[in-house]
Amino acid sequence: MTRASRWWHGALALVIIGSLVIQLVLLFSGGADANSGETGGGIGLRLWRLFSYFTIESNLFVLVTALVLAWKPEVDGRLWRIVRLDALLGILITGLVFAIVLAPQVHLTGAALVATIGFHYVSPWACVVAWLFFGPRPRMTWGTVAGAFAWPVAWLVYIFTQGAFTRWYPYPFLDAAELGFGVAVRNASLVVALALVFAVLFKFLDRRLPVPGKH
Repeated sequence: MTRASRWWHGALALVIIGSLVIQLVLLFSGGADANSGETGGGIGLRLWRLFSYFTIESNLFVLVTALVLAWKPEVDGRLWRIVRLDALLGILITGLVFAIVLAPQVHLTGAALVATIGFHYVSPWACVVAWLFFGPRPRMTWGTVAGAFAWPVAWLVYIFTQGAFTRWYPYPFLDAAELGFGVAVRNASLVVALALVFAVLFKFLDRRLPVPGKH
């Protein structure tokens, strides 16, 4: 089981690294952004926007946790538990929101399509499957759940603050300039509420699913 966990997380890390490399090559060569399909703007602006996407940040959380788990599957610690739950929640929300809301609006081809498949389809479901099969668990407390919401809430504050000055928002349903601040905050609150539901579900399953490697 330990060997399988290492191989799975190693493969997941390679998918994310490959997607990031493809995206960065596209960015520096004037190609499409795998999150939005946009091609314009200077390098500095495109880099800043790329790493402002929740998709990219959640994939970075998954990348870090996958690399650590490929090295040390039984790793533990208070901060680690929060980071691990952030990876799970962030990437699950990324996968669901992209598939349900954003995919019909983003039309990609070629290398950008390959990158978006890695970011939005392979990474989310491979990460969740890895947790279900390999754990490690039990690892979650209510403190872990509370701590895991510091990053997404901080991200939302950042997005709405910078958007007030730049009028750029990474996702249409958060576009306060177009929708109005109240509607955008309502949409953000719905996503946070969905994440809270999944966090409680993960907490429930963390104590009730079989512990990997034990019978």
